[in-house]
Amino acid sequence: MATRIITLQRQIRELGRLRPGWTDYSGPKPRPVKSRTWVVTSTARPYVEAAAEAWGGTAEQWQPLGNGAPQWRVITEASTIDALLPPGDPINQAYETWSAGGCARRCDGETESLSGRPCICRAQYGDEWHQRKDVCKPTTRLGLILSELPDLGIWRMETHGYYAGTELPAIVDLIRSRVDSRLLVPVTLGIEPRTRVVQGKTKQFIVVTVGIRGASAAQILSGSVPALAMEAGPERQAIEAGSAPALPAAEPPAAPTAAAALALVPQCTTLAEVRDLWRQAAAAKVLTDPVKQALKQRSQQIENDADEAVDAAEPPAEVVEAEEEPNVDMIWSQVINEPIVADWGMTGLETRITDRFSKSSDELNGWQLLDLLKAIQAGELA
Repeated sequence: MATRIITLQRQIRELGRLRPGWTDYSGPKPRPVKSRTWVVTSTARPYVEAAAEAWGGTAEQWQPLGNGAPQWRVITEASTIDALLPPGDPINQAYETWSAGGCARRCDGETESLSGRPCICRAQYGDEWHQRKDVCKPTTRLGLILSELPDLGIWRMETHGYYAGTELPAIVDLIRSRVDSRLLVPVTLGIEPRTRVVQGKTKQFIVVTVGIRGASAAQILSGSVPALAMEAGPERQAIEAGSAPALPAAEPPAAPTAAAALALVPQCTTLAEVRDLWRQAAAAKVLTDPVKQALKQRSQQIENDADEAVDAAEPPAEVVEAEEEPNVDMIWSQVINEPIVADWGMTGLETRITDRFSKSSDELNGWQLLDLLKAIQAGELA
């Protein structure tokens, strides 16, 4: 009988990204542009061409910011896309800061995981640190399956918006609390324009949303949709609730003894499965201290594996929301650590900044500092 390594997390490969914005390179510096339609990017041209055929737009070659490999991109005409939530927990969240060297900070709001220290932003700026722009950004990544595109894999949507960061986990958790975590769930991924008035000023922004499709809210909340089945249509495959008879979901494994619960811990491959086993053990009154410890360790291992997968990927290739810009402190640190800057001294650096921007260093924003760094590295200011 075939066997598997039970300590390795199973992970479907990533096929590309879904972005709620794009970067305009036509001006003197890159400019982030928020989009009312989805932008699909991938290293595989056939995937992007299929997205263009499905949702409009033209596939084109595209170079991400930084030194990433050339990719393909289509700015679609669709503000909503049909997708599937994969089994388990498809959301990964953290407060993050990125630099040219990769992820510099990753924090859950209490502990910065790369250093093991308490939240650095809170320690530096207090409890209202999140209102500043020079701190870690809330980063929400959602993995989805796009049934209209070729191949089987995960498409990653990433957003740094506050409202998406609070709303997406809430709706996914609500769906998963009523629908078996092993099932594919049909959803609609949308870009929703919103308006907010603060201190007399009107701010327009976009929010990424997820909505259930193929079933009503009453069906989901009542648990009367036992399974979701795939039915082949004349033109495309669709996932609909109750569209075909489905086998009842298998009962989760019981944990009648602490030893049985411990034996099941290595089989958990997602955080949702860890939580399910915890509840089963508690209901069976076998949630002993060793079982709790094993479940906590397994949960940490799954999170670490997910973090390593993110670290191995390229840094975010482009800013996807209009208010985002490179971190001022991080870019300035790179500027003053360039070897040639030591030869110039701070007076020489300030002179070159004034000549180039007609501003002092204190007045430069993140995009201007990034332009300065690239100019220094290219030898344009020698």
